[in-house]
Amino acid sequence: MIRINPHYQKLQANYLFADIAKRVGTFQQQHPDKHLIRLGIGDVTQPLPAACIAALHHATDEMANAASFRGYGPEQGYDFLRKVIAAHDFRARGAEVDADEVFVSDGAKSDTGNIQEIFAADVRVAIPDPVYPVYVDTNVMAGRTAAAADGRYPGFVYLDSTAANGYVPALPSEPVDLIYLCFPNNPTGATATREQLAAWVDYARQNRALILFDAAYEAFIRDPDLPHSIYEIPGAREVAIEFRSFSKTAGFTGLRCAYTVVPKECMAWDADGQRVPLHPLWMRRHTTKFNGVSYPVQRAAEAVYSTEGQQQVRALIDDYLANARTIRSAFESMGFACTGGENAPYVWIDTGRDAWEFFDLLLNRAGVVCTPGVGFGRCGQQHVRISAFNSAENVANALQRIRTALQ
Repeated sequence: MIRINPHYQKLQANYLFADIAKRVGTFQQQHPDKHLIRLGIGDVTQPLPAACIAALHHATDEMANAASFRGYGPEQGYDFLRKVIAAHDFRARGAEVDADEVFVSDGAKSDTGNIQEIFAADVRVAIPDPVYPVYVDTNVMAGRTAAAADGRYPGFVYLDSTAANGYVPALPSEPVDLIYLCFPNNPTGATATREQLAAWVDYARQNRALILFDAAYEAFIRDPDLPHSIYEIPGAREVAIEFRSFSKTAGFTGLRCAYTVVPKECMAWDADGQRVPLHPLWMRRHTTKFNGVSYPVQRAAEAVYSTEGQQQVRALIDDYLANARTIRSAFESMGFACTGGENAPYVWIDTGRDAWEFFDLLLNRAGVVCTPGVGFGRCGQQHVRISAFNSAENVANALQRIRTALQ
């Protein structure tokens, strides 16, 4: 008799964005003539940078020529991309990262979900709340929790992120082994200072813990005092794995390319208390279960780092950041407390009422899709996340509709 993995039955309801899609689908069936403006899911709306398109075309042409055709590439990524990533994203900022510590993949979502496979089933996991749902759900699937109770899973150590702490969680008050952090944060848009990240690095070093640092939105940082990488913090190479993505940076949500950095100094421990480097473990997992990102896509990602690519990417991000500032300013003018919208593409809004109730209000009265904060955790109740990923015209129209709906 074939049996299922029982831990899947612990998962709460539907995946957040699938639930949103269901509600939106129902609304569209009932109101087929209503034009929806989507400011919910964090999907980009602007075309790929011209430099990436040119590189993609050129690489595709190479695939049509027997002399330049490529079949299977290295699972961990082509050297041309790994080298420019290490040089531009890290060494240029004083962070020591070698090209062979970079693992190219099809998305930060995949990597942040898959990385937990290389750790023991009984590790103690610290999860911020609110948080990107993938961190939670993949650890539930792996059997690290009991069934959910009151919206949380026994077995996790939850790190409350609220207005009181600026949505940057405090260090855990009990021992943990695996710590998820995301800055600039999804969903709150909060950022962490060097001093705040240094406290986490010190904690991990003192407690033999490991930080999984999701920096998918680092390209939105404009404040020169804020760190872009956890490896800018001394000692982080020993206790942190970092995840990056081209999805929001250069609009690759439909093209799929990201990377994970696993420093050679980064260690965990086996059952006998012996130190084990994580780099070869991730290498084995990556090469066993992943066949690599396609050659044309990696050439397009490489073009992000060209002079033209950097200019075009910055212009894209500047447009989204302008939207974020507009959204935050509008909601604050309507009397809502907000965070994010600065150094991040998301605005986190305290609605003062049930999150799904506010979601339905905006959907049904304004034809605007947001994301209910409770879908990111208990601390997200009474909040919604508004995404800046749309055109300036659509953002302006959405805000006008919202003002009218809330009158």
